[in-house]
Formats: sequence, C-alpha cells, structure tokens
Amino acid sequence: MPTKQRIEKVTKLLSQRQPDLRVALEEVQNTHNASAVVRTCDAAGILYMEIISAREKPFPVNDSISTGAEKWVKFNHHNSTSQCLARLKREGFAIVSTYLESSSLPYTEVDYTRPTVLVFGNEMEGISEEALKYSDELIKIPMKGMVQSLNLSVSVGIILYEALKQREKKGDFQKTKLSPAKLESLKKEFLSPLSSD
Repeated sequence: MPTKQRIEKVTKLLSQRQPDLRVALEEVQNTHNASAVVRTCDAAGILYMEIISAREKPFPVNDSISTGAEKWVKFNHHNSTSQCLARLKREGFAIVSTYLESSSLPYTEVDYTRPTVLVFGNEMEGISEEALKYSDELIKIPMKGMVQSLNLSVSVGIILYEALKQREKKGDFQKTKLSPAKLESLKKEFLSPLSSD
C-alpha cells in the first residue's frame, strides 16, 4: 500500500507532465546517451518519448545512468521514421528537428508552447532524410568553438530546458494537461509495487 507522501509525490509529478511536448530519438544506439536522455526527459516533465528504431533489440537503457528514470517516462516504439512522424503530424504536433545547417534557426527562436515533437538523430549521422522531409522547423544550438556538435544528451537538455522555460512562463505547469481518466490510469500504474523511487 503506497504511503500518503508517495501518493502526493506521484500525483504532483503527473499533474506537471507535458504530454504535448515529446522527444523523438531516431536510431540512437549508444546506451550511455540514450539513458542520459531518458533521465533528462523525466527531469523536464516529459511523459512520452518516441523511439524510432528498425532494430529488434529493445531501447538501450542503462539503469545506473538513467537512475531509474525510465519508470516515469512512457516509450512509444516505431519501426520507421515515417510511421512515427506522419502519425504525430496528423495528431497536430509540430515536428522540430535538430539539424546542423546554416539555414537552421537558433533553438531559442522556436515556440515550444504548442504541441511539439523534438527530433534528435543518431550520434554519427544526425537526422535522416526522412525526418528532414517531415520537419516543420529545423533548429540548431549555436557553437563558438572548433567542435561543431554536442553530445546528444547535452543537446536534448539544452533544448528541453528552453521549452520548459517557455512553458513555465505560459503557466503550463500550473494546470494538469492529462484527462482525468488518463491521470487516474497513470497514477495507478506509477503507484504499483513494481514502481519505486
């Protein structure tokens, strides 16, 4: 039986989750990177992660790096980029992808308060041509050094916290975005004996 404090903690967590702000990882293969991204998503109030992978292996999460954050984030698995992004576009999400080109917008110049999916490509090649085709906006993190890229989990953190700042300003964390039925369903799941702090 969960304690009163645990019920309050889980209820508060769910009331601040942002189901209309999602992170999509396209063919990410590095366990360290993937696990660090999951941890960042949980910290930033992300409820759903979209995992795009043609491989049959499960999403590579290392519990010692994620510190168990995968228990508090829901994963949607997709076999292809088009399967994932076409569905999300139909559901009204803006597809915002990281892309290191001069024409890409600085990440701070995008509105993240609308329903948004942030797409991050794999560590070696970035986003695919398929993801590029579905993208509504392309963004980049300005670089001042000789190296023109950041570690995947660092990039996710920088952009997610810009989104969090915008949503805080709008008041999105002051009201529950989940329907009552979904809130109760997730509360039951997160309070089950199989979940722990």
